[in-house]
Amino acid sequence: MAASSSRVMLGPLVAAIDQGTSSTRFLVFNAKTAELLSHHQVEINQSFPKEGWVEEDPKEILQSVYECMERTCEKLTQLNIDISNIKAIGVTNQRETTLVWDKETGEPLYNAIVWLDLRTQSTVERLINKTPGRNKNHLKHKTGLPISTYFSAVKLRWLMDNVDEVAEAVLTHRAMFGTVDSWLIWCLTGGKSGGVHCTDVTNASRTMLFNIHTLDWDPELCKYFDIPMEILPKVRSSSEIYGLMKSGSLSGIPISGCLGDQSAALVGQMCFQEGQAKNTYGTGCFLLRNTGAKPVMSDHGLLTTVAYKLGRDKPACYALEGSVAIAGAVVRWLKDNLGIIQTSTELEKLAASVGTSYGCYFVPAFSGLYAPYWEPSARGIICGLTQFTNKSHLAFAALEAVCFQTREILDAMNQDSGIPLTQLQVDGGMTSNRLLMQLQADILCIPVVKPSMPETTALGAAMAAGAAEGVSVWSLRPEDLSEVTSEKFEPQINPEESEFRYARWKKAVQRAMNWETTEPISNGNGETSIFSSVPLGFYILGSMLMLIGAKYIAGQCPL
Repeated sequence: MAASSSRVMLGPLVAAIDQGTSSTRFLVFNAKTAELLSHHQVEINQSFPKEGWVEEDPKEILQSVYECMERTCEKLTQLNIDISNIKAIGVTNQRETTLVWDKETGEPLYNAIVWLDLRTQSTVERLINKTPGRNKNHLKHKTGLPISTYFSAVKLRWLMDNVDEVAEAVLTHRAMFGTVDSWLIWCLTGGKSGGVHCTDVTNASRTMLFNIHTLDWDPELCKYFDIPMEILPKVRSSSEIYGLMKSGSLSGIPISGCLGDQSAALVGQMCFQEGQAKNTYGTGCFLLRNTGAKPVMSDHGLLTTVAYKLGRDKPACYALEGSVAIAGAVVRWLKDNLGIIQTSTELEKLAASVGTSYGCYFVPAFSGLYAPYWEPSARGIICGLTQFTNKSHLAFAALEAVCFQTREILDAMNQDSGIPLTQLQVDGGMTSNRLLMQLQADILCIPVVKPSMPETTALGAAMAAGAAEGVSVWSLRPEDLSEVTSEKFEPQINPEESEFRYARWKKAVQRAMNWETTEPISNGNGETSIFSSVPLGFYILGSMLMLIGAKYIAGQCPL
């Protein structure tokens, strides 16, 4: 009795699963105050089986969700918070990442192909070549998207064409396709024993199979990619009860919110009015601007996407989106590939020690360039190097690269809307880097506003779950929304210097373009030869000849 009487009484709580590219988190919020009470995080391993390929293990993703849930529940119990007060769970996830599993065994049929993955480049080029005028925007009137390696349909097509288990499961009507949200909801609501196979409008709108006007799968798009509609999940709103948790400490609690991570951040930042925008700094960088109840098509390389649909009978809201593939991923690259830093937090210190890139520019086009270029043949480039350049300058250039890429998509957004943003709301893991935030304000020449509670993606999913019909513990009425405390970074350099640095960045971007040849050369067994890259081929041949020559000279001239 003594233990139960000391329990903290907080009213209804709502939880969120935030399954991102590099980690999984489970977070619990107070539905009345939006206060974050507890959370747990687990890193996710990525594998790179070949150049340009990025995969994750679906079972590891699912296990990380269960682990985060149980650890968070333990932490809440230690805080004397009763977990029976958790009334709903929301799901937010890395978008576009593609999975296929067997509905009879519940087993994944291949690793998850991550959104960054480039293996479908030749598939994309073949699709574009067969469109009238070789137009990558051929499907944009229905999807809001260009034909690109980024989206799920081409990844699913690759799986059906190249993985025997997937092809067989499709033929025998055992295959289920889904993005990460679908896989998690299906598993958590029972899996092969009655799991719910669904997705929400925001995730569906990133597949290239979904009509953003009818808000459903499009038979013509499915026919275009030759994908059977029976393997697709049922499309639902972003806020309704999909099913109940079937195991673990939270068994019986409804899963009632689902939003792709960038849509969730838009909701979490309370961007419910037309014209409001936010930028999320995660593995990639994603700027979304609310365009209201009608989809707006971009003339400047942005995507048109579904922002949210907060209830079965509520209207859909749309957004313009600028997507940058590499933001936080460049920090991971500097740490894991180059060993310049040991931890992500070291980057700010290293860059701040010099306070300039000293004319060094870094275009991290590891997966080609996304918005506004949509150029898959681009590759990463570091230029402007001198003998004076050191690792600190490179660290500064990496942070600047994130800011310059954001400037490019903000410029495109301002051109499309005709109404320039007067400040930028930001969130995501990288916003803890104060130097980055100041650099961003300097390069954009507008203030950058960062909320004091950075977990806006998870908050958005929790809000959608708590507001769902049948749960109704979280009010989304404007007068009931919590006041958000924030920090503002004002520009500190003159606009002329900002423009000069931006112009040099644009010059570096042009150097990164058209690096890869258009059609990979197969070596006969379906694998791409390293000589498909002409520059790389010449480099390797030249290096081999130099080595042979050096060996010959060494043999002729003994010391």
